[in-house]
Amino acid sequence: MHNGKFDVIVVGAGFAGLACAGELARAGKRVCVIDRKRDPGERLHTTGILVQEALAEPLLADLPAGIRHPVPAVRLYAPSLESIELSAPGYRFHTTDTPALMRWLGDQAMRSGVDLRLGCAFREAQPSTHGWHLPGIGQCRHLVGADGARSSVAAYFGLGRVRDFLQGVEYEYDGACLQRPDALHCFISRHWAPGYIGWVAQTPRGVQVGLARRLRRSARPPDLAAFLDRVAPIVGLSRPRKPDSIRAGLIPCGGPVRPRLRHGVLLAGDAAGVVSPVTAGGIHSGLRHGADVGRALVRSLESGLPPRASAIRAIPAWRRKRVLRWAFDHLQWDWPFDLLLASPPLRRIAEQIYFHRRGQASPTP
Repeated sequence: MHNGKFDVIVVGAGFAGLACAGELARAGKRVCVIDRKRDPGERLHTTGILVQEALAEPLLADLPAGIRHPVPAVRLYAPSLESIELSAPGYRFHTTDTPALMRWLGDQAMRSGVDLRLGCAFREAQPSTHGWHLPGIGQCRHLVGADGARSSVAAYFGLGRVRDFLQGVEYEYDGACLQRPDALHCFISRHWAPGYIGWVAQTPRGVQVGLARRLRRSARPPDLAAFLDRVAPIVGLSRPRKPDSIRAGLIPCGGPVRPRLRHGVLLAGDAAGVVSPVTAGGIHSGLRHGADVGRALVRSLESGLPPRASAIRAIPAWRRKRVLRWAFDHLQWDWPFDLLLASPPLRRIAEQIYFHRRGQASPTP
């Protein structure tokens, strides 16, 4: 510890928070990360599915092979359960043993010099001569809120709040195997997942099955058990027993919030709404944004100038994905997907969403 005096205190030991702390620690800054969880691998709200680009980020550069499983293909299912297979040369998704991944990240942070304090929640911050004082934690020049979609830091300081969400739930079955462990199975259905998808994937520890839908006041929670009854025979998963673990949570889908910076307090990752409006992919975006915030704070600490939003790499506008989000929310019907699944236009859209470029696709009857 550093006698309770830090350059930066980061709230939240997730991907964005640890990426931010890693940049500060590598620059020799005094950084503390606090998280209300006592174990980084408990009460998770992420699928842990990594896009290939995420493995190039410094935080995951040395990720052990034993806690990730490469997935080179996407199997996309229409509501009728007709499907096509999508891939891109040299591209891989990676599912993970997510609890092991988060524990590994916590260990890596401490080895790099980060003061990681688990079981320590953010409650308040008081202005001090040189920044902020967090009772029971210490003083800091700057404070980073990387504490998720329902950010306590954002609420406390009156920063931008995430307003639009997907509601997701995921079951994990330890030791289970799929007939096609090399594919990420994605299901489009207005009935089961209005505004999003269902998914089934092999992981290093078993099989994960998830379902998410647009959160509305009158909407019922995702019916994952009934969805599983429907798709288990399709993916070759024997009728599952009681899940070994259950994850649930809210996923931002409305784009970046504003403001994200005020009085030396910055938001990062999910707290800043840095999540793709369509794919809900927030891990890679969170890693990049957290690292950008960390580098901006390093420059601010070394120059003596306050951090500025212009010093942080611009967040993607996601214009096309915002249009697709609107269409998903207001124009989603099952029959176009059933009719057009194997058509070139829909295939190209799917390739751009999953791989950000044209891939290879083959229909299967």
